[in-house]
Amino acid sequence: MSLISPRRYWLTGASSGLGAALAEVLLDSGAQVALSARAKAPLEQLAQRYPGQVLVVAGNLTNSQVVREIGEQIAQTWGALDTVLLNAGTCEYVDAKQFDASIIEHVVRTNLLASSYCIEAALALLRAGQTPHLVGIASAVTYLPMPRTEAYGASKAGLRSLFEAQRLDLSPEGIDVTVVSPGFVDTPLTEHNDFPMPLSWPADKAARHIVGKLEERPLEIAFPALFIATLWPLSTLPNRARLIIGKRMLRSPPPHKDNL
Repeated sequence: MSLISPRRYWLTGASSGLGAALAEVLLDSGAQVALSARAKAPLEQLAQRYPGQVLVVAGNLTNSQVVREIGEQIAQTWGALDTVLLNAGTCEYVDAKQFDASIIEHVVRTNLLASSYCIEAALALLRAGQTPHLVGIASAVTYLPMPRTEAYGASKAGLRSLFEAQRLDLSPEGIDVTVVSPGFVDTPLTEHNDFPMPLSWPADKAARHIVGKLEERPLEIAFPALFIATLWPLSTLPNRARLIIGKRMLRSPPPHKDNL
């Protein structure tokens, strides 16, 4: 009989898309998972399917007080966390002809500030955990600017910088930090995109890949390999060359989308 306790995760954005797929993979592995999202019903359904493994901690993560209360609930229930996987986010596209700064504000608050609130709530729990691991979902868009991604790209670039700095600051404490940089993943956020999504992966495939790689505790998980292998060299081109490439990607603005 194994005496190893199940690993304790806090997963945000767990109600749909990649987050829901990650929840299933983690729960199927036998892990205990605290699930956060604004929509509570999908989390409760997972709790019913995986009795004894799920802690439902629903709430709006852009509210710092709500996040503190979630941290307190996890502390009271488990006392510690082993892995924090910050996946919650939104994507809204900017129309340069009708530039709206409130879109930038909303996306940065959702993707970047909410993640910082979660880190604040989680660090004490990670310090009490076993081989602690902090994981953030960034984006391949941080390698190469793409049209209309002023809000999304800025938030994800900020998230990358936040996590990479945290990696340096937390390393003396033995807390590992991993940045995940997916290419296109088929989720409710991407299903209405009006531009090609080369080499896109189903959410369940992406989730299995991420969870499998997390065991190695890499600095970064970037996929799919062929897409990243194409994108990375483009990111090293001179600015004018990248501008030419980016202008060729222009399409008409798609509708705004939000998913937490």
